[in-house]
Amino acid sequence: MQTLVKEYTVDRARIGFIRFIFEAHEGIAVVTTLDPKTGHIKLTIAPDRKETAFRVIEDLKKDFCFDER
Repeated sequence: MQTLVKEYTVDRARIGFIRFIFEAHEGIAVVTTLDPKTGHIKLTIAPDRKETAFRVIEDLKKDFCFDER
């Protein structure tokens, strides 16, 4: 199985928080900052954790910008 890679634009002030949330849920996804000035991040999602990762993303969208690129 391959990992799923998704890119998002998020509130740049929240990048550290997003990284913390995904690190706290071990094994769901790895957050990589592609451009901190624009809030461009990449999520590398474990194949067997896609559903959980997308639930976390949907929950984060309730509080701030988390737009797929």
